[in-house]
Amino acid sequence: MGKAEGRGKEWHGHVTAITVASEYRRIGLADGMMKLLENVSDKIYGGYFVDLFVRVSNTVAIGMYKKFGYSVYRRVIGYYSSGDNNEEDAFDMRKPLPKDVNKGSIIENGEERRVKPEDL
Repeated sequence: MGKAEGRGKEWHGHVTAITVASEYRRIGLADGMMKLLENVSDKIYGGYFVDLFVRVSNTVAIGMYKKFGYSVYRRVIGYYSSGDNNEEDAFDMRKPLPKDVNKGSIIENGEERRVKPEDL
C-alpha cells in the first residue's frame, strides 16, 4: 500500500505497508510491488523519490530494501512505540526517482541524521 505526498522537491511516493505471506516469499512479489509504486510515483505523480520507514532491528527488510536501491536517509528516534512504553527507532529509507537529477533527496552530510517523529 502506498501514497503520494509532500510539496515541491519533497513530493514523493511513500510505502505505507508491504507484506507478503510467508509461503509466497522469495519469488519476487515484493520487488514487483515496489517497482509498481516507484513507477506510479514517477510517471503518474512526478515524484522526486520514494520513501519508507522500517524498524532498525528489521535487518532482513533493510537488506531487501537496500537490494532494491534504497538507502538510509535518517534515523527517526522512537518512531515505533507500543502500549508498554517500549519504543524503537526507524530508518527513513529513500530511493531517488529520475526527476531528482542531482539526487538531493538522498544526499546527506556524511553523518547519521537523527530526528524525532514530530519533526517529520
